[in-house]
Amino acid sequence: MTWYKGLWVRSKQARNLVPEDVCIYAVGDIHGRLDLLLKLTEKILYDSTHAPEKKQMIVFLGDYIDRGSDSASVIEFLQSTYFRKADAVFLRGNHDQVMLDFLENADVGTEWIQYGGRETLLSYRVAPPGASATREDWVDCQQTLKSMMPGTHLEFLRRTRTHFSFGDCFFVHAGVDPKRPIEEQTEAEFLWIRDAFMKSDKRLSHVIVHGHTPEARPTWDGRRIGIDTGAYLSGCLTAARISGNSVEFLST
Repeated sequence: MTWYKGLWVRSKQARNLVPEDVCIYAVGDIHGRLDLLLKLTEKILYDSTHAPEKKQMIVFLGDYIDRGSDSASVIEFLQSTYFRKADAVFLRGNHDQVMLDFLENADVGTEWIQYGGRETLLSYRVAPPGASATREDWVDCQQTLKSMMPGTHLEFLRRTRTHFSFGDCFFVHAGVDPKRPIEEQTEAEFLWIRDAFMKSDKRLSHVIVHGHTPEARPTWDGRRIGIDTGAYLSGCLTAARISGNSVEFLST
């Protein structure tokens, strides 16, 4: 893999990952970094002009919220008119799921706050409970978030998908259990799996395109395409361009 004009480039493979007339951009974990999302979107839009004859698709791999300071603005941007018009697919990450869980059950708050929920609450102008918070404090926080969060944001999160299959690629937030076929996987694997997937070298029926596990640089090894480059800390938000039998990476 080499770095060339803002792209990590991997040599072409023998088999097509997606049809020749399609170009898919997969975007890694955003984690509240609107600044990086805007930069990467500009790069994707510019890059897509080089192959206007191809059908353009964009797949977001989840974890839109937490840790970074602009979670609310990230969701507002993603559910804006631009992406509603595009061929866009929005997957759900484990952080997005925990927020949805909190909106249903205030007891999840003490867990969510450890994952970066504090920053998400602040982005909606909701004061996070302190370390000695009672359950009543968390219920109050939950109800305040419900009142401050636009209904379109909640609908966006609820409509996210756990996986997406196209061509020889299987797009998912975290990964899959290599011991089981794709069709036997559960939501738990799609949202949370890490070591069992990352440490395996078993080839699967599809190339797995995923985020969730931060890596120093994007990975394409013939088995998986990993594009979580720890944006909220590194300042590096990454997208994979998958076209025909080639994989290239765009990054901030």
